[in-house]
Amino acid sequence: MLWASTGVKDPDAPDTLYVTELAAPNTIDTMPGKTIEAVADHGELHGPMSTDSSEAEAMLARFAEAGVDIDALAEKLQVDGAAAFVKSWKQLMERIAEQGEVVAAS
Repeated sequence: MLWASTGVKDPDAPDTLYVTELAAPNTIDTMPGKTIEAVADHGELHGPMSTDSSEAEAMLARFAEAGVDIDALAEKLQVDGAAAFVKSWKQLMERIAEQGEVVAAS
């Protein structure tokens, strides 16, 4: 499981929210620098997230009852997430190439 870019957008939420709530064995969590610093400063992990999925299933059922197409939403999130990673990767590669040119010119 990959949790991607788990920075908190809501200023009223704890700045370590997703890191502490999504911690689980055999997962990867990519975080913005600000979130990494917050976790290092005051983050507390209280064990891995629960393996009981009944609460999540109940929440998804509530979304479906409200008219949310869960499958379409999941697909959109995957497509948008993948596009964001590709964009970041390309920016990283461009930055590395730029720095390589600077070093080569020195």
